[in-house]
Amino acid sequence: MRVLRGLHNITASHRGCVATIGNFDGVHRGHQAILQQCREHAARLGAPLAVVVFEPQPREFFAGDQAPPRLTRLREKVRLLRRQGVDQVLCLPFNEALRSLTGREFIDRVLLAGLGVKHLVVGDDFRFGCDRQGDFALLESVGRECGFGVEHTRSFEIENQRVSSTRVRTLLASGNFCAAARLLGRPYSLDGRVVRDQQLGRTIGAPTANLPLLPRPLALRGVFAVVAEREDGARYAGVANVGFRPTVGGTKRPTLEVHLFDFDGDLYGRRMTVIPCARLRGEVKFADFQALKNQIARDQAAARRYLAATSLNTDSALPLASAPLEGQAALSDPFSLDSSSAGNAADANDG
Repeated sequence: MRVLRGLHNITASHRGCVATIGNFDGVHRGHQAILQQCREHAARLGAPLAVVVFEPQPREFFAGDQAPPRLTRLREKVRLLRRQGVDQVLCLPFNEALRSLTGREFIDRVLLAGLGVKHLVVGDDFRFGCDRQGDFALLESVGRECGFGVEHTRSFEIENQRVSSTRVRTLLASGNFCAAARLLGRPYSLDGRVVRDQQLGRTIGAPTANLPLLPRPLALRGVFAVVAEREDGARYAGVANVGFRPTVGGTKRPTLEVHLFDFDGDLYGRRMTVIPCARLRGEVKFADFQALKNQIARDQAAARRYLAATSLNTDSALPLASAPLEGQAALSDPFSLDSSSAGNAADANDG
Protein backbone atom coordinates (compact mmCIF):
# COMPACT_ATOMS: atom_id res chain seq x y z
CA MET A 1 0.00 0.00 0.00
CA ARG A 2 1.17 3.51 -0.82
CA VAL A 3 0.81 6.49 1.51
CA LEU A 4 0.72 9.83 -0.33
CA ARG A 5 1.46 12.87 1.81
CA GLY A 6 -0.20 15.72 -0.08
CA LEU A 7 -1.50 16.23 -3.61
CA HIS A 8 1.98 16.95 -4.95
CA ASN A 9 2.95 13.29 -4.45
CA ILE A 10 0.21 11.94 -6.72
CA THR A 11 1.51 10.48 -9.97
CA ALA A 12 -0.24 8.99 -13.00
CA SER A 13 -0.09 5.53 -11.41
CA HIS A 14 -2.27 6.72 -8.51
CA ARG A 15 -5.06 8.12 -10.68
CA GLY A 16 -8.24 6.47 -11.89
CA CYS A 17 -9.31 5.04 -8.53
CA VAL A 18 -12.36 4.24 -6.46
CA ALA A 19 -12.23 6.54 -3.42
CA THR A 20 -13.83 7.32 -0.11
CA ILE A 21 -13.19 10.25 2.23
CA GLY A 22 -13.24 10.53 6.03
CA ASN A 23 -11.32 10.42 9.28
CA PHE A 24 -11.64 6.64 9.64
CA ASP A 25 -10.72 7.01 13.31
CA GLY A 26 -10.55 3.51 14.76
CA VAL A 27 -11.28 1.80 11.41
CA HIS A 28 -14.25 0.19 13.16
CA ARG A 29 -16.71 -2.28 11.65
CA GLY A 30 -18.76 0.50 10.08
CA HIS A 31 -15.64 1.78 8.34
CA GLN A 32 -14.75 -1.78 7.35
CA ALA A 33 -18.15 -2.14 5.70
CA ILE A 34 -17.62 1.08 3.74
CA LEU A 35 -14.30 -0.29 2.53
CA GLN A 36 -16.01 -3.54 1.50
CA GLN A 37 -18.47 -1.46 -0.52
CA CYS A 38 -15.52 0.32 -2.16
CA ARG A 39 -13.70 -2.95 -2.85
CA GLU A 40 -16.71 -4.22 -4.78
CA HIS A 41 -16.57 -1.21 -7.12
CA ALA A 42 -12.77 -1.35 -7.39
CA ALA A 43 -13.01 -4.98 -8.51
CA ARG A 44 -15.77 -4.15 -11.00
CA LEU A 45 -13.80 -1.26 -12.51
CA GLY A 46 -10.35 -2.84 -12.22
CA ALA A 47 -9.25 0.25 -10.28
CA PRO A 48 -7.20 0.80 -7.12
CA LEU A 49 -8.96 1.66 -3.86
CA ALA A 50 -7.97 5.00 -2.32
CA VAL A 51 -8.87 6.48 1.07
CA VAL A 52 -8.56 10.24 1.62
CA VAL A 53 -7.83 11.25 5.22
CA PHE A 54 -6.77 14.50 6.88
CA GLU A 55 -3.99 15.39 9.30
CA PRO A 56 -4.89 16.91 11.68
CA GLN A 57 -8.47 15.73 11.59
CA PRO A 58 -10.85 18.62 10.81
CA ARG A 59 -12.38 18.76 14.30
CA GLU A 60 -8.88 18.91 15.78
CA PHE A 61 -8.08 21.87 13.50
CA PHE A 62 -11.18 23.79 14.58
CA ALA A 63 -11.62 22.67 18.21
CA GLY A 64 -8.05 21.94 19.37
CA ASP A 65 -8.04 20.30 22.81
CA GLN A 66 -11.85 20.26 22.79
CA ALA A 67 -11.90 17.80 19.89
CA PRO A 68 -12.83 14.17 20.66
CA PRO A 69 -9.93 11.88 21.64
CA ARG A 70 -8.42 9.87 18.82
CA LEU A 71 -8.86 6.12 18.76
CA THR A 72 -5.92 5.57 16.39
CA ARG A 73 -2.90 7.63 15.46
CA LEU A 74 -2.06 7.91 11.77
CA ARG A 75 0.49 5.06 11.78
CA GLU A 76 -2.02 2.62 13.26
CA LYS A 77 -4.81 3.85 10.98
CA VAL A 78 -2.66 3.19 7.91
CA ARG A 79 -1.83 -0.31 9.17
CA LEU A 80 -5.52 -1.10 9.71
CA LEU A 81 -6.50 0.29 6.29
CA ARG A 82 -3.84 -1.90 4.68
CA ARG A 83 -5.40 -4.94 6.34
CA GLN A 84 -8.73 -3.95 4.74
CA GLY A 85 -7.27 -4.10 1.25
CA VAL A 86 -6.77 -0.37 0.65
CA ASP A 87 -4.27 0.30 -2.14
CA GLN A 88 -3.40 3.91 -1.38
CA VAL A 89 -4.00 6.48 1.34
CA LEU A 90 -3.95 10.16 0.41
CA CYS A 91 -3.21 12.14 3.59
CA LEU A 92 -4.04 15.81 3.09
CA PRO A 93 -2.76 18.47 5.51
CA PHE A 94 -5.85 20.11 6.94
CA ASN A 95 -4.77 23.75 7.06
CA GLU A 96 -6.13 27.18 6.21
CA ALA A 97 -5.47 26.67 2.50
CA LEU A 98 -7.48 23.43 2.38
CA ARG A 99 -10.19 24.81 4.66
CA SER A 100 -10.64 27.81 2.37
CA LEU A 101 -11.40 25.77 -0.76
CA THR A 102 -14.97 25.95 -1.98
CA GLY A 103 -16.80 22.66 -2.45
CA ARG A 104 -16.28 22.79 -6.21
CA GLU A 105 -12.58 23.67 -5.81
CA PHE A 106 -12.13 20.66 -3.51
CA ILE A 107 -13.73 18.39 -6.11
CA ASP A 108 -11.68 19.84 -8.96
CA ARG A 109 -8.31 19.77 -7.18
CA VAL A 110 -8.53 16.63 -5.07
CA LEU A 111 -10.95 14.29 -6.82
CA LEU A 112 -10.54 15.25 -10.49
CA ALA A 113 -7.10 16.80 -11.11
CA GLY A 114 -5.59 14.84 -8.22
CA LEU A 115 -6.98 11.33 -8.01
CA GLY A 116 -8.93 11.16 -11.27
CA VAL A 117 -11.73 9.43 -9.38
CA LYS A 118 -13.84 6.87 -11.24
CA HIS A 119 -16.25 6.21 -8.40
CA LEU A 120 -16.77 7.86 -5.00
CA VAL A 121 -18.42 6.39 -1.89
CA VAL A 122 -19.36 8.82 0.91
CA GLY A 123 -22.14 9.32 3.43
CA ASP A 124 -25.17 11.18 2.10
CA ASP A 125 -24.62 13.67 4.96
CA PHE A 126 -20.99 14.29 3.94
CA ARG A 127 -20.10 18.01 3.97
CA PHE A 128 -16.89 19.57 2.69
CA GLY A 129 -15.32 22.79 1.48
CA CYS A 130 -15.36 26.28 3.00
CA ASP A 131 -18.14 26.60 5.61
CA ARG A 132 -19.20 23.02 4.72
CA GLN A 133 -20.99 24.29 1.61
CA GLY A 134 -20.20 21.18 -0.44
CA ASP A 135 -22.62 18.30 -0.06
CA PHE A 136 -23.75 15.01 -1.60
CA ALA A 137 -25.96 16.78 -4.15
CA LEU A 138 -22.99 18.78 -5.44
CA LEU A 139 -20.91 15.61 -5.77
CA GLU A 140 -23.70 13.92 -7.75
CA SER A 141 -24.05 16.95 -10.02
CA VAL A 142 -20.31 17.19 -10.75
CA GLY A 143 -20.12 13.42 -11.13
CA ARG A 144 -22.75 13.48 -13.88
CA GLU A 145 -20.92 16.37 -15.53
CA CYS A 146 -17.42 14.86 -15.32
CA GLY A 147 -18.16 11.16 -15.64
CA PHE A 148 -17.56 9.63 -12.20
CA GLY A 149 -20.06 7.71 -10.09
CA VAL A 150 -21.18 8.84 -6.63
CA GLU A 151 -22.78 6.49 -4.12
CA HIS A 152 -23.76 6.89 -0.49
CA THR A 153 -22.67 4.45 2.19
CA ARG A 154 -25.10 1.77 3.28
CA SER A 155 -26.30 1.69 6.87
CA PHE A 156 -24.48 -0.62 9.31
CA GLU A 157 -25.78 -1.34 12.81
CA ILE A 158 -25.04 -3.62 15.72
CA GLU A 159 -27.86 -4.26 18.18
CA ASN A 160 -30.01 -1.68 16.35
CA GLN A 161 -27.47 1.11 16.83
CA ARG A 162 -25.24 2.65 14.17
CA VAL A 163 -21.58 1.87 14.70
CA SER A 164 -19.56 5.05 15.17
CA SER A 165 -16.28 6.26 16.58
CA THR A 166 -18.27 8.24 19.17
CA ARG A 167 -19.88 5.04 20.47
CA VAL A 168 -16.49 3.35 20.71
CA ARG A 169 -15.07 6.28 22.71
CA THR A 170 -18.04 6.18 25.09
CA LEU A 171 -17.63 2.45 25.70
CA LEU A 172 -13.88 2.79 26.33
CA ALA A 173 -14.44 5.63 28.78
CA SER A 174 -16.97 3.48 30.67
CA GLY A 175 -14.56 0.54 30.90
CA ASN A 176 -16.61 -1.67 28.59
CA PHE A 177 -13.78 -3.15 26.51
CA CYS A 178 -15.87 -6.12 25.46
CA ALA A 179 -18.55 -4.03 23.71
CA ALA A 180 -15.91 -1.71 22.23
CA ALA A 181 -14.21 -4.75 20.68
CA ARG A 182 -17.49 -5.84 19.08
CA LEU A 183 -17.78 -2.45 17.38
CA LEU A 184 -14.12 -2.34 16.35
CA GLY A 185 -13.95 -5.94 15.18
CA ARG A 186 -10.85 -6.39 17.36
CA PRO A 187 -9.73 -5.52 20.90
CA TYR A 188 -8.84 -1.85 21.38
CA SER A 189 -5.09 -1.34 21.71
CA LEU A 190 -2.38 1.29 22.10
CA ASP A 191 1.03 0.98 20.55
CA GLY A 192 4.33 2.81 20.35
CA ARG A 193 8.07 2.61 20.75
CA VAL A 194 9.55 2.18 24.24
CA VAL A 195 11.66 5.16 25.35
CA ARG A 196 13.99 5.82 28.29
CA ASP A 197 12.45 7.75 31.15
CA GLN A 198 13.05 8.60 34.83
CA GLN A 199 13.22 4.88 35.73
CA LEU A 200 11.48 5.53 39.06
CA GLY A 201 9.64 2.23 38.78
CA ARG A 202 12.89 0.31 39.20
CA THR A 203 13.38 1.85 42.64
CA ILE A 204 10.16 0.24 43.90
CA GLY A 205 10.44 -3.09 42.13
CA ALA A 206 8.03 -2.20 39.33
CA PRO A 207 10.07 -1.27 36.23
CA THR A 208 7.94 0.06 33.40
CA ALA A 209 8.15 0.27 29.63
CA ASN A 210 7.25 3.86 28.73
CA LEU A 211 5.49 4.68 25.48
CA PRO A 212 4.87 8.40 24.77
CA LEU A 213 1.40 9.21 23.44
CA LEU A 214 0.21 12.02 21.20
CA PRO A 215 -0.24 15.37 23.01
CA ARG A 216 -3.99 15.22 22.46
CA PRO A 217 -7.04 14.31 24.58
CA LEU A 218 -6.97 10.68 25.74
CA ALA A 219 -9.59 8.05 24.91
CA LEU A 220 -8.41 6.24 28.08
CA ARG A 221 -6.94 7.52 31.32
CA GLY A 222 -6.23 5.55 34.48
CA VAL A 223 -4.82 2.18 35.53
CA PHE A 224 -5.62 -1.03 33.65
CA ALA A 225 -4.96 -4.77 33.62
CA VAL A 226 -3.37 -5.35 30.22
CA VAL A 227 -1.86 -7.85 27.84
CA ALA A 228 1.22 -6.52 26.02
CA GLU A 229 2.62 -7.90 22.79
CA ARG A 230 6.13 -7.33 21.47
CA GLU A 231 7.03 -7.10 17.79
CA ASP A 232 8.17 -10.73 17.82
CA GLY A 233 4.70 -11.83 18.98
CA ALA A 234 5.69 -12.63 22.58
CA ARG A 235 2.91 -11.75 25.03
CA TYR A 236 2.95 -10.75 28.68
CA ALA A 237 0.29 -9.98 31.26
CA GLY A 238 0.78 -6.71 33.08
CA VAL A 239 -0.59 -3.51 34.54
CA ALA A 240 -0.49 -0.09 32.87
CA ASN A 241 -1.05 3.55 33.69
CA VAL A 242 -2.25 5.97 31.02
CA GLY A 243 -1.97 9.61 31.94
CA PHE A 244 0.27 12.39 33.22
CA ARG A 245 1.90 10.95 36.40
CA PRO A 246 0.74 13.71 38.79
CA THR A 247 2.40 12.26 41.93
CA VAL A 248 5.95 12.38 40.53
CA GLY A 249 5.91 15.89 39.11
CA GLY A 250 3.53 15.40 36.20
CA THR A 251 4.14 15.59 32.47
CA LYS A 252 2.69 17.79 29.74
CA ARG A 253 2.61 14.91 27.28
CA PRO A 254 0.65 11.80 28.25
CA THR A 255 2.52 8.54 28.70
CA LEU A 256 1.61 4.87 28.66
CA GLU A 257 3.61 3.10 31.40
CA VAL A 258 3.47 -0.69 31.35
CA HIS A 259 4.80 -3.08 33.99
CA LEU A 260 5.10 -6.60 32.57
CA PHE A 261 4.72 -9.47 35.00
CA ASP A 262 7.49 -12.06 35.08
CA PHE A 263 9.64 -10.25 32.50
CA ASP A 264 13.28 -9.32 32.78
CA GLY A 265 14.83 -7.80 29.70
CA ASP A 266 15.61 -4.67 27.69
CA LEU A 267 12.74 -3.21 25.68
CA TYR A 268 14.20 0.19 24.84
CA GLY A 269 13.68 1.18 21.23
CA ARG A 270 11.28 -1.67 20.51
CA ARG A 271 7.65 -1.31 19.48
CA MET A 272 4.95 -2.72 21.71
CA THR A 273 1.19 -3.14 21.46
CA VAL A 274 -0.79 -2.87 24.71
CA ILE A 275 -4.34 -4.24 24.99
CA PRO A 276 -6.32 -2.92 27.99
CA CYS A 277 -8.52 -5.69 29.35
CA ALA A 278 -10.04 -4.15 32.50
CA ARG A 279 -10.03 -0.75 34.20
CA LEU A 280 -8.71 -0.89 37.77
CA ARG A 281 -9.02 2.76 38.83
CA GLY A 282 -8.59 6.35 37.75
CA GLU A 283 -5.32 8.27 37.82
CA VAL A 284 -4.82 9.86 41.27
CA LYS A 285 -2.31 12.29 42.76
CA PHE A 286 -1.09 10.69 46.00
CA ALA A 287 0.12 12.55 49.06
CA ASP A 288 3.62 11.10 48.82
CA PHE A 289 5.74 8.53 46.99
CA GLN A 290 5.16 5.86 49.66
CA ALA A 291 1.39 6.09 49.17
CA LEU A 292 1.91 5.70 45.42
CA LYS A 293 4.18 2.70 46.01
CA ASN A 294 1.54 1.02 48.20
CA GLN A 295 -1.16 1.59 45.60
CA ILE A 296 1.02 0.23 42.80
CA ALA A 297 1.43 -2.99 44.77
CA ARG A 298 -2.36 -3.25 45.10
CA ASP A 299 -2.80 -2.53 41.39
CA GLN A 300 -0.34 -5.29 40.49
CA ALA A 301 -2.15 -7.77 42.72
CA ALA A 302 -5.54 -6.85 41.25
CA ALA A 303 -4.27 -7.16 37.68
CA ARG A 304 -2.62 -10.52 38.41
CA ARG A 305 -5.86 -11.85 39.89
CA TYR A 306 -7.90 -10.69 36.93
CA LEU A 307 -5.50 -12.05 34.32
CA ALA A 308 -4.57 -15.24 36.19
CA ALA A 309 -6.60 -17.51 33.92
CA THR A 310 -5.63 -15.73 30.69
CA SER A 311 -3.79 -17.74 28.08
CA LEU A 312 -1.08 -15.69 26.39
CA ASN A 313 -1.30 -17.73 23.21
CA THR A 314 -1.84 -15.34 20.28
CA ASP A 315 -4.83 -17.36 19.07
CA SER A 316 -6.57 -17.27 22.44
CA ALA A 317 -9.42 -15.03 23.51
CA LEU A 318 -8.76 -12.16 25.87
CA PRO A 319 -10.81 -11.51 29.03
CA LEU A 320 -12.20 -8.11 28.06
CA ALA A 321 -14.22 -6.61 30.92
CA SER A 322 -17.69 -5.15 30.45
CA ALA A 323 -17.31 -2.83 33.44
CA PRO A 324 -14.53 -1.30 35.57
CA LEU A 325 -13.14 -3.44 38.39
CA GLU A 326 -13.08 -0.45 40.73
CA GLY A 327 -15.89 -0.75 43.25
CA GLN A 328 -17.62 -3.71 41.62
CA ALA A 329 -17.05 -7.10 40.05
CA ALA A 330 -16.33 -6.96 36.35
CA LEU A 331 -18.52 -8.75 33.86
CA SER A 332 -16.04 -10.29 31.48
CA ASP A 333 -16.73 -11.79 28.11
CA PRO A 334 -13.86 -13.33 26.13
CA PHE A 335 -13.33 -11.82 22.70
CA SER A 336 -11.37 -13.71 20.08
CA LEU A 337 -8.63 -11.90 18.19
CA ASP A 338 -10.02 -13.56 15.06
CA SER A 339 -12.41 -10.70 14.23
CA SER A 340 -15.64 -11.39 12.43
CA SER A 341 -16.59 -10.14 9.00
CA ALA A 342 -17.92 -6.61 8.75
CA GLY A 343 -20.64 -7.65 6.32
CA ASN A 344 -21.82 -5.69 3.32
CA ALA A 345 -23.53 -2.73 5.01
CA ALA A 346 -21.96 0.45 6.31
CA ASP A 347 -22.54 3.45 8.50
CA ALA A 348 -21.41 6.97 7.72
CA ASN A 349 -17.63 7.12 7.95
CA ASP A 350 -17.51 9.34 11.01
CA GLY A 351 -14.49 9.60 13.28
